[in-house]
Amino acid sequence: MSEDICEVVITAPDEHWLADFVRKLIEQRICASGHIVSPIRSIYRWQGKTEDQPEARVALHTRVKLVPTIVRRANEQHPYVVPCVIATPIAAANPAYRQWILDETQEGPNS
Repeated sequence: MSEDICEVVITAPDEHWLADFVRKLIEQRICASGHIVSPIRSIYRWQGKTEDQPEARVALHTRVKLVPTIVRRANEQHPYVVPCVIATPIAAANPAYRQWILDETQEGPNS
């Protein structure tokens, strides 16, 4: 079990906004990488109505300690009122890839 790293999923209305957001996180060493998939189809309930919309999705690889920073940034910058930001622990990883994530990210939110 690799308890120090995780995958963070974020959805957004388009891949361009998401790519800009991810680039900033990488430049500031908040995540090591972001894998964007677009388009995806999102079906959800919002304000009493069922929505069926195209979106983009990113899977970020980062340290667990940096998830609160990612959530805060998404809440501040995301075009949605309630952005989807979900962190999932990585149960196992290639040891070299795990180390690369650690090498490419800050040790904590105040580093």
